[in-house]
Amino acid sequence: MSDHPSESLSAAPAARKRPKPGERRVQILQALAAMLEQPGAERITTAALARQLDVSEAALYRHFASKAQMFEGLIEFIEQSVFTLAQQIVGRAPLDPQQGNPDGAQQAARVVALLLQFGEKNPGMVRVMVGDALVLEHERLQARMNQFFERIESTLRQALRGAALARGSGTPSVDAQVGASVLTAFALGRLQRFARSGFRQLPTEHLQASLALMF
Repeated sequence: MSDHPSESLSAAPAARKRPKPGERRVQILQALAAMLEQPGAERITTAALARQLDVSEAALYRHFASKAQMFEGLIEFIEQSVFTLAQQIVGRAPLDPQQGNPDGAQQAARVVALLLQFGEKNPGMVRVMVGDALVLEHERLQARMNQFFERIESTLRQALRGAALARGSGTPSVDAQVGASVLTAFALGRLQRFARSGFRQLPTEHLQASLALMF
């Protein structure tokens, strides 16, 4: 699996008769992601997933101890894909505690764009990100996705605090907290709309104009 959001996990390649070590595990996650793109796919059974792959349920459990572990594999892909690049965006210019970072607002906007672009290219993952696919699954999965968005908000707060310092704000931490909260809610709302519209309303629609209204 690639960590770059321009690549999707949604299309499973043709299965080989004898998959290489680790290949079947990837195929299972690809099939699960692809099934999540289908209408009414909020609840997927291991039996349906096994049929999709033309294997037995026992074969699935040779690679994953439970369905929850399969979803954790998808969540790991989401985390690695988004945060690897997000840290590259906000970590390029170290924050000067006195001068701040004049590029902080632009960095925050780029992180939001990165998140929404990833969702647009991986529709099945969006059902996991917004929790639709996790409603009847183990509660730890939703808790982990909640932590994902908390990390997004923290990353945005880091960038926006630098921007607030650079413009001479007297309350940079408060400004950053408010801005990060608004941007995170905006991104999550766009992803929810994308999932609940059957992936018709793209999360990046009028993105630059929308972000301009928030800065």
